[in-house]
Amino acid sequence: MGSGQDLYKKARTLIPGGTQLLSKRPEMFLPDQWPAYYSRAKGAQVWDLDGKVYTDVSSSGISACVLGFADPDLEEAVIGAVRAGPMTTLNCPEEIELAELLIELHPWAEMARYARCGGEIMAVAARIARAATGREKIAFCGYHGWHDWYLAANLSDDHALDGHLLPGLAPAGVPRGLKGTMLPFRYNRIEDLRAIVANHGSELAAIVMEPMRSTGPQPGFLEEVRALADRAGAVLVFDEVTSGWRLNCGGIHMVQGVHPDLAAFAKAMSNGYAMAALIGRRSVMEAAQTSFISSTYWTEKIGPVAALASIRKYRREKVHEHQTAVGARVRDGWQHAADAAGVRIGVTGLLPLVNFSVDHPHAAALATLYSQEMLARGYLAAPKFNATFAHTGELVERYLADAGEVFQVLADAIRKDDVESRLLGPVKHSDFRRLA
Repeated sequence: MGSGQDLYKKARTLIPGGTQLLSKRPEMFLPDQWPAYYSRAKGAQVWDLDGKVYTDVSSSGISACVLGFADPDLEEAVIGAVRAGPMTTLNCPEEIELAELLIELHPWAEMARYARCGGEIMAVAARIARAATGREKIAFCGYHGWHDWYLAANLSDDHALDGHLLPGLAPAGVPRGLKGTMLPFRYNRIEDLRAIVANHGSELAAIVMEPMRSTGPQPGFLEEVRALADRAGAVLVFDEVTSGWRLNCGGIHMVQGVHPDLAAFAKAMSNGYAMAALIGRRSVMEAAQTSFISSTYWTEKIGPVAALASIRKYRREKVHEHQTAVGARVRDGWQHAADAAGVRIGVTGLLPLVNFSVDHPHAAALATLYSQEMLARGYLAAPKFNATFAHTGELVERYLADAGEVFQVLADAIRKDDVESRLLGPVKHSDFRRLA
């Protein structure tokens, strides 16, 4: 056990849950073994507190660092912002420059507002949609953050069933008066949304969804979502916090040709620096003036500077093409390695954000064993891979060669039925599940 795990034990006595983000808890990867903390990072490499260096082939900063860690062009821009003074009594001009760039990339949009993370910007989107329509109910599909407006989806008439829609996202502390304000529908199941509009259309403030999930939309799905929003007089909000800057330079909805009324971005937009943006049609965005939406640190300089530098490099280098190619290579490499070992897996996700699952009763233990064996080979790895500009072809081929060895280990453990006995710690915790 290294210094990181020792420190994590201490953290659990000082910080509820140990970390600020569920997805960064060591228990989600490799309990009692995951390094937990880093001292520095560069490209695709991460150094732990003991000086060991690992190649990150897992979440790449929870899918935020699309250019790689500590990108030199971003470093230069951000250091300039720090030296200029990141916070003053006056506003930074870069927020105007960023608004112009975002609108250039999304010509349907006319205005922009900012926050500093995905959960915040989605709460802003919900507030603006409700203010614009004077309504309260929201139809939604997918995951949209931790705030009350969204977790109200997990309130039910029977207290014992709280959390039944999205296991792992408990609504404790969410006012029960919000019950019934969130109406779920399933991706690519347009009949769900038709029923909601038929029963609640005059009450709908918004339809909120990710435009692309682990699979793309069926023909006509997004087009009918757009039509149903118009029929109900509801604001269509595309949550691009995860999907933005993956298959193209901007929102993935531009690839699909369906435009929302509001679109929210964070994560890859600023490559690991705290920044989020909401863009939209003027007629909807101006409703922000009728509500109180304001925060001191939404005005600091580093976030907009990082976003500008990140987007410009992304566009200049055509990073989406690299991500797509790398994601495809990893997807195919996993499948080849699993087939060669005789391990049944399923691979899903956008090409830059691919995942695999083992078709086996002890799938969680096998995922834990995978992370354990890859860690021993010098990787921060899980049954997921978030492609970045720093994942070179040579790095990916080396990773897949080592992953091939580990799939053989998994196959041997399955044959001998001794998966858990090979683990040096507990089985990983399950991730929360998104609404299908």
